[in-house]
Formats: sequence, C-alpha cells, structure tokens
Amino acid sequence: MVKFGLRLSQNRAPEYPPEAYMDYDKLKEIIHELKKKKLARVDSTTREVSLTAPPPTNAAGRQLTADDSPVTEEDFYSTIDKELAKVESFTLQQVTELRKQIDNVENEVKGWVVTSTATAATSTVHKMNESQIESSRESADTVAKSFLILEKYVNINFMGFHKILKKHDKNSPQHQCKQFYINRMHQQAWVRGDYSDVVVRLSNIYSALRDDHAAEENKDGGQQSFLRSTTKYWVRTEDVSKVKYAILKHLPVFLQKTSTGESDSQLTNSVYFDNDQLELYHGRLDKTPGAIAYRLRWYGAGNPKLVFCERKTHRDTWTGEASVKERFTVDESEVKQVLNDKYPIDEKRKEMQSKKGATADEVDDWETLVREMIQVVQVKQLVPTMRTQYMRTAFQIPFDATVRISLDTNLCMISERGYDTLGGAKWFRDPEKPLADNEITRFPHAVLEVKLELGGANAEPPQWVTDLQNSGMLYEVHKFSKFIHGCAALLPEYVRSVPYWVDDASIRDSILRSGGGRILVKQDHETGVGPGANEVYDHLLPFGNVKEPRLDAKGRTANTASLVKGVDESPAKGAVATAEQYYADADVTEEEMLNSTLRGCCEDTCAGWMFPFCSGYNDDILTPTSVQKIEPKIFFANERTFLHWLHSGVTLYTIAAGILAFASDANSMTAHWYAMALLPISLGFCLYALHLFLWRSEKIKTRIPGRWDDSRGPLILGTTLCCVLFINFVMKCKEIRKYNNLLGYEL
Repeated sequence: MVKFGLRLSQNRAPEYPPEAYMDYDKLKEIIHELKKKKLARVDSTTREVSLTAPPPTNAAGRQLTADDSPVTEEDFYSTIDKELAKVESFTLQQVTELRKQIDNVENEVKGWVVTSTATAATSTVHKMNESQIESSRESADTVAKSFLILEKYVNINFMGFHKILKKHDKNSPQHQCKQFYINRMHQQAWVRGDYSDVVVRLSNIYSALRDDHAAEENKDGGQQSFLRSTTKYWVRTEDVSKVKYAILKHLPVFLQKTSTGESDSQLTNSVYFDNDQLELYHGRLDKTPGAIAYRLRWYGAGNPKLVFCERKTHRDTWTGEASVKERFTVDESEVKQVLNDKYPIDEKRKEMQSKKGATADEVDDWETLVREMIQVVQVKQLVPTMRTQYMRTAFQIPFDATVRISLDTNLCMISERGYDTLGGAKWFRDPEKPLADNEITRFPHAVLEVKLELGGANAEPPQWVTDLQNSGMLYEVHKFSKFIHGCAALLPEYVRSVPYWVDDASIRDSILRSGGGRILVKQDHETGVGPGANEVYDHLLPFGNVKEPRLDAKGRTANTASLVKGVDESPAKGAVATAEQYYADADVTEEEMLNSTLRGCCEDTCAGWMFPFCSGYNDDILTPTSVQKIEPKIFFANERTFLHWLHSGVTLYTIAAGILAFASDANSMTAHWYAMALLPISLGFCLYALHLFLWRSEKIKTRIPGRWDDSRGPLILGTTLCCVLFINFVMKCKEIRKYNNLLGYEL
C-alpha cells in the first residue's frame, strides 16, 4: 500500500504550486514528536496539588513538565488550523478565477451569437462558423478541466486531513480531535460550497455551441416503434463532476429555479407505501408480473404543495408488454382525501372538462387511474413505509426522448414507520424531529439513470453514450431500486428476501450504520455472499463482496478488457485511459479514448477454450459486468442449436461409415480417403456442438453482455468440409477422365 505522503506528492497538479497543498509531512512530524511524550505524562486523575511539594518526576528524576521537545498539542492544533485556512483560501481563489474565465467564454459566445428577440418575426440569429465554434469549445473545455483539477485538489486535501487526524487520534488517544475538525471542515466553504452554477453556465455554453433546439412534441408516439431501455449505474462521489462534464457536452442541464437563482439539481422526495407484510416490496423484488410501486412525490425544499401520486407497474419485456409509470397531481391538502377514499372525482372530472379543456378520452383515462390508485390503498391497506430523498440533476433536450439522463446525489432513505398517520392526515415524518440511526441510511454512491428511446434512424445509441459507459466511471447495477434498498436496510426484520447488491463491499458500512446488519453475512463468511443469486451471479457486484472486495475496480459496462487491465500503459501504447485521464487531462482526446476502447471491446465475442485458435476468449471475469436481459425461450433456442449441430455431425458420420462399409476393395483408395477425411470432421462438428452449448449456457447463466454467437468456428468447420468435398470432386474428375481414356473417349 502506498503511503499517503507519497501519494499526495504524486498526485499534485502541475498547474498548482506544491505549497498550495496541505503540509502532510510537517503534521506527521509533530505527531511523532508528541508520541515520544507518552512515557512521561502527567497523571490526569490527580485532582489535588500542593504548593510546597515538588512536581512529579520520571524514571530519570527529571520533572514531567520539563520536556526536551518544545512541541505541544497546541502546536498541532495551530498548524492544522493554518493548513485548513490555506486550502480554503486557495480553493476560493481558484473558484473566483474559474468564474472569471467562464465570464470570458460567455462573452465570447454572445459576441458571435445574437439570440432571438421576443417576437419570432423580428428575430435574427447569426450562427458561428466552425472555427469560432471550435475556439469557444476549446475555451469551455479548458474551464471544465480546470474545475475538475480543482475538485481533485479538494479531494486529495480532504482525504489528507482525514488521515492525519486519524493518525493523531491513534497516537494521542487522550487528545482526540478528529470528529471536531471533521465537523469543522464540513462547515468551511471549500468543502460545503455548492458550485453548481459552474455546471449550469458550462451547460448553457455547450448548448449554444451545439445550437440546441427543442424537438417537436411527439403527439403520435403510440403509432411508432421504439426500443426503450433504462439502465442504472452507481457513480463514485469523486467522479460525479466528471460524469456531469461528460454529459453536458452533449445534453443540456434541465435548470431548476431556487431561492438563490438557477441550479443544476433539485431536491426530490418520494414517500413509498406498503402494508405490514411488505407485499409491494416483495412483488417488486421478485419482479412478479403486474407488481406495483405506489408513491407520493414532491419537488423542492420545505413542505410539499403540489404532490404527484404515482404508480409503477412491472411487465416482463419478453411478453411483448412494457413497464409503465402513471401519475396524477393533487394539492397537498387533498392527499388525505385520496388516502381515505374521499377524493371528489366527479367534481374534478367536470373541472378538467370545463377549465382545462381535456378531451373525453383523457378524462376517462384519468378517472380510471385515480379510482384504481385509491382502491389499491384500501384493498391492500397501504401506509407510508419508506421515503427517498436526493438531489436530482436531469439532462435532456426538450421533447427529445432519444437520450434522457438523470443523476441523483446525496441519496438517503428514511423509514416512514413508527408514527401515527392520524388517519391519512400525516403521511411523512416531521422534518423538524431528529432521526435515529436506524431510521435513515445514507447511500455512499450517486445513482445515474440512462433512458434510451431508439428507433428508425437512431437504431444505435449515440457514440458518446457508449464512450461514457466505457469510461470506467459507471458501475452498472441491474434493476437497482431505491425503494427496495431502503426497505431492506431499514426494515430488516420485516423482509423475507433482500436484493443481490446488499452484498457489495462498498455499501456494507452504510447498511451497518443504519442497523441493517442482520441482512448481511458475517465478516468471516466462507463465500462472502448470502444465499441465492450472488452464489451464482457473483460478478454482478460492482465492488466485490466482503471476502473479496474490489473497491478500486474500474467500472465498465461493455466487454472491454483493456479498460480494466491496461491502466498502467499510456494511451499512445494502446491502453484505455482512466477516467481521470480522459476527463481531466488535456492531452487525451475523445477520439483517442474511443480508438483505444474499441481495441478491446470485442475480445470476448467468440467461444474459445476448446478452439483458442479461432477466438479472443478471456478467462478473467471483469468487474463489474453489464447484465443482459434473458427471455425464457433463449434456453430452448440454445438446445435447438445444439441438436442441429449434433444432427449435422451425425449425418456426416453416417455418410463416412456408409462409404467405408460399401466401398469395394478394388480401386477403393479414393473412397477410403474420402471417408477417413469426413470422420474427423464429423467428430469436430459433435465436439463443437457440445462446446458451443456449454459455453452459451454459461453466458446465459451469468448473463455476460455482448455477442453470444461464434463467428469463426462455423467458418473454420465449413471451410474444412468444403475443402474435403472439393478435393474429392477433383479426384473423381481425374478417375472419370482416366476411365474415359481407357475406353478411348475424351472427357
């Protein structure tokens, strides 16, 4: 393990002077000096003194207060105070400079682009040429990369203070101060400062450079065929800004209005309902067809005003149906009526028709949804169970659903059990009352959700989405659910089963802090995972299990071996750049990243342990593995393919055996040669059929992503068979020619 002092010196940004970083070595020296005093310490239990008695001495007869070293605890405190002030001052100085640079870029862009006036008829837009766009984009990239370098500076210093305080408390247990200074750091601007305005302004700049326009609203979407997919990823906190930067270069941030101006994120609260048996939880966990999730959601800080009543219904995609999310809005004062089946549906129906101009079909659909959601509360006896709270950043071009991305940070789950709902009048906890440790769990990662709607000319996802997935910053977690995770962690005594991701090493501590240890295996468990899915699908855990943690694993969602294995090589040598290199190093371009990524993206597309000469098979299980959806019919398709290959092999064997059995002894050399050539080919067909069946069965079991077909094996077997047939044809032609020559004819 590399010592942090060396790590700090190796990770200093060349743009910043060394003295801008915390003086870790100096603080470490003070701790070593203080450690020497442990053998000569004043008795802290004595509460009386004598003015005439001499002070206590050590074994050498020297007074305990007469230390040879002038270093004291006060020196450590004053030094760390100075270092904290230095880091804070430098951070604020850099932020100020960054904002000035953004001002310059904005002025540069505004100088080329004249936005439309209020009246469309009088609007004039002067578009930038390619050189101007490229120049402004380079300036914006420089600002963004400078911001990422600053964030790395903040993180390395923040970690340094954590480590030096931990070392101090370990060596001076009588003068522990870590918790005090950690709380103090979180109150300082360089740690708690919200610099989302930088993201917002960069998003506006990139949007102007792309010349984004709202797409036309699709009012006939039901008559078009689209492939819709939703994938969820975990993102480390240290990579959040890098991911935001990678996305905003291609999609604008959906701006949120706050009391202090525009922000890139919005506080989102969702109260999930369930009954005492957690019927909805287990239905969603088991993916039962028709399983629902019932929640009340509101946006913004403070008490809710407008509440969204939402219902999510699960459908298996292999059945041809798609999961749906339906909702309607009510005022906060009307929530009690919805929960108690007293909501005035008829009055609201008339209001929709008269004031909002809704059509009869729209009103009928709304009424059906409202009645079904009110009924399910009464029938299933649903009560508030779990609340999720997070800051959501959304990226999307208005009315363009091709790519929609949301990033949830500061995610926490709060138990909504244990208080009187007052007949539905109270449906979420009083925010003024403190929460116990077992009533809240804070998730250590951000959650990224990518929604794609592909069809027609957009049959493939944009290349930048693929590049982001292969950047090493995203950890795909199949079917991750905040509601399911919160219930499992905070209501462990009520759940009969838990999701597979609870065994992940990176979230174990957060579950233990919230009192959910009973759903986790013990530290010394034989396999490190609980019974069930992880015993088979252990590769689904992004950071490994408690027995084999992979906390430093690179995230990836495609079969990109070099992304994980080629970290030590430079991009020029063919290795894939790490996330920090790709998004913070000006020497690495998107094109270089893409080219180096593609070099390893198809290494695992062929069956190969039996036929290594025809594939790029890799024995290593990469981390984490993207999960591929499985339809039930794929198991039978694998068996049918096996039988077809086996049938071909048996047919060839039968032909070869027949030729050997019925060929005459005279002039039978050609027939024997032909039969003996077909026999190993038929054996090859049978062995290949068995191997392909087992290899594909393993793919199906582990749901490894990518191609599950072998493009080389059939080509080699088919070519070999064609060669044998061609040689036999040539030899037969020679025999016929020879026979005709004997009879005096020409062929």
